[in-house]
Amino acid sequence: MKQNTNTILMIRPINFRMNEQTAVNNYYQKVLDNLLPASVNAKAQEEFDNFVEKLQSFGVNVIVVSDTEKFDTPDSIFPNNWISFHQDGTVALYPMFAENRRLERREDVLEELEKQGFVIENIVDYTSAEEEKVFLEGTGSLLLDRENSKAYCALSPRADEELFIEFCEDFEYTPVSFVANQTVEEKRVAIYHTNVMMCLADTFAVVCLDSIDDKKERKNMLKHLKEDGKQVIAITEEQVSHFAGNMLQVLGKDAIKYLVMSQAAHDCLTQSQISQINNHCQIISSSLNTIEACGGGSARCMMAEVFLPKK
Repeated sequence: MKQNTNTILMIRPINFRMNEQTAVNNYYQKVLDNLLPASVNAKAQEEFDNFVEKLQSFGVNVIVVSDTEKFDTPDSIFPNNWISFHQDGTVALYPMFAENRRLERREDVLEELEKQGFVIENIVDYTSAEEEKVFLEGTGSLLLDRENSKAYCALSPRADEELFIEFCEDFEYTPVSFVANQTVEEKRVAIYHTNVMMCLADTFAVVCLDSIDDKKERKNMLKHLKEDGKQVIAITEEQVSHFAGNMLQVLGKDAIKYLVMSQAAHDCLTQSQISQINNHCQIISSSLNTIEACGGGSARCMMAEVFLPKK
């Protein structure tokens, strides 16, 4: 199994704004009082288009599908939470915490991929868990080490442990779970998505170790990363709030590896952290300020990796 892909699916927003339904446990979202909703959406579209163009300029194959007017889906720009694509032609569909995010799941997205020559053999659908109020939000919750068949998951209201184990059994991954916290009004509360505090690349991992309060859990996670020969690059909780954990390694032209992140994430890294990353791969960064502020998600959340086989 390969860890990285050259093909990324991205959804272009048409009604982007702060989603009230996700704000209850995503503490990174903000209302931009000085901007009208139409301006927020226009700015998000501009950031999205620039981001796509930048990825393409490095040879990343980006498949862009536009959001639809059919439903009110303010978070459609983050497709990695509802779908994941696997090398054996399997697609997984995930149960989502916010009711209006469930409307993002669209069959025509799969049809578009098939039109582009990708083969879908099988769909594993976990969405019925929503009826039990049980959630697992795709590769927001699941960090997949595809090469070593391990899945890392920060348990939270959006990442149920039993469902995580079920996913690991279905896809034959070894589960590595823990609780990652952040301080909100002097209280420690669970971080809503694993991919906010951790990024898994082929030969390294960027992790906020300070967010894992349980020493045993932290030790166990480090043991797995080291066992698989990954260099651990530690980031701080302050850097997490600038989306420094929300990165994704992709392949560009000639299979050159890049670590993709937002400009805010790049700007908050130290010189030493940047050098450590550069020892493994080059960095691509793009400004996503509006998307980060209103959506509470960043570069990683916007990219659904396509590992499906081609015809």
